[in-house]
Amino acid sequence: MALFRTRSAAVFGIDAHLIDVEVDMYPAGSARDFITVGMPDTAVRESRERIKSALLNSGFGYPNKSVTINLAPANLRKEGAGFDLPMAMGILGAMGVVRRSDQHLFVGELSLDGSIRSVRGALSMAVCARSQGIANVLVPADNAAEAAVADGVRVFGFRHLAEVVRFLNEPGTMQPTAFVMSAPSARQAALPDFREVRGQMGAKRALEVAAAGAHNVLMVGPPGSGKTMLARRFAGILPPLTFQEALETTQVHSVAGVLARGVGLLAERPFRAPHHTVSDAGLIGGGSGMPRPGEVSLAHHGVLFLDELPEFPRNVLEQLRQPLEEGSVTIARSTMTLSFPSSFMLVAAMNPCPCGFFGDTTRECRCTGAIIQRYLGRVSGPLLDRIDLHIEVPAVPYKELRGRDEGVTTEQIRTRVALARELQQRRGFYNAQIPHSQLRALCALDDAGERTLELAVRKMGLSARAHDRILKVARTVADLGGSGHVTAKHLAEAVQYRSLDRSYWT
Repeated sequence: MALFRTRSAAVFGIDAHLIDVEVDMYPAGSARDFITVGMPDTAVRESRERIKSALLNSGFGYPNKSVTINLAPANLRKEGAGFDLPMAMGILGAMGVVRRSDQHLFVGELSLDGSIRSVRGALSMAVCARSQGIANVLVPADNAAEAAVADGVRVFGFRHLAEVVRFLNEPGTMQPTAFVMSAPSARQAALPDFREVRGQMGAKRALEVAAAGAHNVLMVGPPGSGKTMLARRFAGILPPLTFQEALETTQVHSVAGVLARGVGLLAERPFRAPHHTVSDAGLIGGGSGMPRPGEVSLAHHGVLFLDELPEFPRNVLEQLRQPLEEGSVTIARSTMTLSFPSSFMLVAAMNPCPCGFFGDTTRECRCTGAIIQRYLGRVSGPLLDRIDLHIEVPAVPYKELRGRDEGVTTEQIRTRVALARELQQRRGFYNAQIPHSQLRALCALDDAGERTLELAVRKMGLSARAHDRILKVARTVADLGGSGHVTAKHLAEAVQYRSLDRSYWT
């Protein structure tokens, strides 16, 4: 058989598209004539040498004929080594070694000895196969667990090219990989406890409110006051991912190539803490070639922690506006426009001045007013407006530092947060994402609440966005207290969390 077709998939953004791999073998020329067409990148063109060595070292031989491989549709750019396996199976099919495989989707990178290496985006490819009505997905063994998450397809994992040939010729010799929900990892069980943070009861309360409603939070305080300790423990009070959230998060991590081997569905919320030298492409996504997810997308349904916020380049921070507002990132290139999900909680920490001791009663600040304002000016007003809670984390007094009171534990806070989030899930969204059309109904105020809110807006000069965010935070405070209505007390606490930026930035 001179012409043979197999099927594979290419990932664009977090979605995969079906690719037909057409192999034509003809006697003219020699074995050195191996041409790949269909906009392949360097990794795809180099597959020629990998495929030849893999076939020879697996005992199948290689025909002394010319080979032309077309990756259709030809107007889509093909990247990565995941096309090695479908191309090799197409050559074996043209040689008559394997049967036709129209109901199989192949993906995998080949080593020179014929073993199959893992690839990125196996879950997205399995979802693509299901949507295209392809019953079987053949992937590397290390990707089988994540691909098995997709319902409606049978996923088979292989470690060697010879196993794939045997399976195609004898289909009943292997059982599909079963989907198994991942258990919480040892890392999650070993997360540090809030009990270890001495004092800072106000900051702990604010973080509990932020976790309960999926709000963004900014902590301002001198060095050593516990800002980073609090942020590192924030992930521990978040409830587990729902199935739909886990599916979306796993898909992003799979496409980015950061999913651990053998992991199926992620069980814990991501916690990303990039260094302040991160580039705009590293934070938001993009890069040369095919755009890749950035840190904001890797933190999808989790936490993005930015320590020393003013040290980040201002142009990088300003690009956070769209993800914080819309929950997605759109990357436009001349050849394509891709969207990545980025619904995350921003937790940021910063010092009040370059030396860190402005406003500290125990240490003297040596910064002038102009230096302080220039330092704070690195964080723009529009970005601050998109952060729901602004809290001060003062230095811990000696008595609290050496006290015997162990304080509240992570488990106690997580229980209260989980109860509040269950209320919000029944409404269909978390409080931070309350639609504008339902804001007045869910956050209806009595006369005392209206007076409290009016006074806050007038005195603090709050924007319309800040007004809405105060109502959403007040709704979360009410949910934590088990109240069905937002009262003046809940509103006063929410307003308190918006007062810090007015004292520092004005």
